[in-house]
Amino acid sequence: MFGKLVHLGFDALLISAFLAGIRRTTSLTPALGQIPNKDVRQLLRSYLELGEYIFDFAIVICGRSTSFERRR
Repeated sequence: MFGKLVHLGFDALLISAFLAGIRRTTSLTPALGQIPNKDVRQLLRSYLELGEYIFDFAIVICGRSTSFERRR
C-alpha cells in the first residue's frame, strides 16, 4: 500500500514537471480560471508551482553535470 502511494506521488510530480516544461517552451498552461471552486483552483495552482520548482531543480542538476552541455 505504501509503495503504491509513493509511486502515485512520484507520477504526480512527473506530470507536474512535464506541464511546467510545456509552459516554459510554449506558454500554454491549464485554464485554472475555469474551475469554479477556489480551493481546488488554489490546490492545482500549488501543484503546478511544485512542478515549476522540480523543473528548475532538474535544470540546475543537469547544468552542473558533465553529461550535458549548453548549446546556443
